[in-house]
Amino acid sequence: MKPICLALAALLLLASTPALAQDEGAAPSGLVEARVAERDRARAARLGSPRATMRSFLVAMNDLWNRPSAWEEAVSCLDLELQPETDGREFARQLYAVLNRLELIDVNLLPASPEADLKEWTWFPDRQRHRALLRQIGPPAGGIVLRKGEAGLWRFDSETLATLPALEAQVSDLPLIAGRELLTVGDWVERRVPGRLISIRFLGLKAWQWLGIFSVILLGLIADALVRGVLRVVSGRMASRAGGREDPDQLRLTLRPIGLTVAALVWLLALRIVDLQTTLEMILEGALQIFLVFTATLSAWRLIDLVAGVAISRAELTASKFDDILVPLVSRALKLFVMTMGIVYAAGALDLPIAPLLASLTVAGVGFSFAAKDTVENFFGSVAVILDRPFELGDWIVIDDTEGIVEAVGFRSTRVRTFYNSQITIPNANLVRARVDNYGRRRYRRWKTTLGVQYDTPPEKLIAFTEGIRELIRTHPYTRKDYYQIWCNEFGASSLDVMLYMFFEVPDWNTELRERERLFLDIVRLADQLGVQFAFPTQTLHVFPGEPAGDAATPPGARTDDVAATEGVRTAQRLMANQPWQSEKPGPVVFSTAPTELLDAAGNPVEADEGEPDGEPEKPS
Repeated sequence: MKPICLALAALLLLASTPALAQDEGAAPSGLVEARVAERDRARAARLGSPRATMRSFLVAMNDLWNRPSAWEEAVSCLDLELQPETDGREFARQLYAVLNRLELIDVNLLPASPEADLKEWTWFPDRQRHRALLRQIGPPAGGIVLRKGEAGLWRFDSETLATLPALEAQVSDLPLIAGRELLTVGDWVERRVPGRLISIRFLGLKAWQWLGIFSVILLGLIADALVRGVLRVVSGRMASRAGGREDPDQLRLTLRPIGLTVAALVWLLALRIVDLQTTLEMILEGALQIFLVFTATLSAWRLIDLVAGVAISRAELTASKFDDILVPLVSRALKLFVMTMGIVYAAGALDLPIAPLLASLTVAGVGFSFAAKDTVENFFGSVAVILDRPFELGDWIVIDDTEGIVEAVGFRSTRVRTFYNSQITIPNANLVRARVDNYGRRRYRRWKTTLGVQYDTPPEKLIAFTEGIRELIRTHPYTRKDYYQIWCNEFGASSLDVMLYMFFEVPDWNTELRERERLFLDIVRLADQLGVQFAFPTQTLHVFPGEPAGDAATPPGARTDDVAATEGVRTAQRLMANQPWQSEKPGPVVFSTAPTELLDAAGNPVEADEGEPDGEPEKPS
């Protein structure tokens, strides 16, 4: 909202300071020259000859019913140098009424390209063409003369305007030959109001015009209240059908400018009926046009906020995060478009020429593009983020030395909330070249740790312990079932080390921590039930009393080493004598994705009523 207000204020300041348009320091010289040349060409086309001036005047007056702004074109055909305090509308009305009662005007009778030494052209009276008319009305109270002024422009001269009231009274009884009797809607209204409302004047306006202004204001306020009431009912029904709930504050902020826009439209349309015919009408019309542009722009802005709020709430319910990024970007783009259109229409309402301004901006755009290179790069970076989608809102990412959660993606930058709760802004241009590590798209989250058990743990319990951990992994709800490594892996300094290497399949870090704790506690319970004790760093200290050393060791015989080696081999062979892999080489490790069934000594599944297999410890009660 603030950028629109600043832009409109700048345009109003520009319009209210004529010196700015003429000051070479306030605008580019090319723009000023283009505006002056355009104005001169338009005047020369309309007022370059007696024929052009007469045609311009008649066309403008005939178009007043449909286009009240034609008053300005009609008045520009009159020489008001001696009447600078008037707006010329009454003179234009009187001249039009006189011309339409004198004859059906043929503009081809007036010179289109007069000689250079010709300074004036008398249209009335013409002794030959108006001979019968002069016999009917007598000596004319005045004439209708076009005179050449500065810059070669032709206008109805000041003497013609001075005698118009008397000339109009002289020909008022003549029938209307051409043109309109009622030039505007206001003329039609004035014919139907009581004469007292026409004769009474206050501050230059007739009594019926003051009543009309009051009626127009009242009508606009009624339209405002009616439109807002209808839209409030419609929005409530739409929200109830959608199963949602409307925000009353946001709805009120949206409906208020919409109602004022409708009121401004009513005031502009009804102002034509009141037909003030004074400078006040021009001021009111210009002010209403600016007000209409402002309220329409504000209405569009608020509507975008309202629709974007609904779209964001629905996007939060979808699994995809792409719409969470797209909705704010589209909302900002639409707001930028609305603000631009508001400035353009405001300039048009203030009669500021847009075409020369746009042409100058095009020339200056080349230099501006170099100055705004970073901005352009950031914009295309945001487009690349949307299309390539290296991350989404809520993802945990690492970009160079920045790590955190993606909070927002804009046209210029992306905002990341770090784990220190600070916010880092990264220009989107950097994202095109940066290496983005997206932790949020991990399917599995690894956990690797070492479980140390005491050295006096029997091998059978080590086997039971490792297989029990595998069963926990196969059973837990958020663990990866097709790959895990649980093995007695190291002889530690003070423990037998069991490697635990597995993965969690979880959506976020919070769930990972919860499931890791669940598995951690179950491993502790498993060790307790199996009688496996966890080791902690220990040292064994042997204390000697300081007695003299004993007898020296017996020197080895000729076969002492061979006998010891043979004993080691025979012991190992006794351990491996009944191992199943002696007859068949073990295959690769196969991961079971389901809980393991209980097996008997022969390796067959055990039915539920057969009890525990031989050699298995009893289940804890």
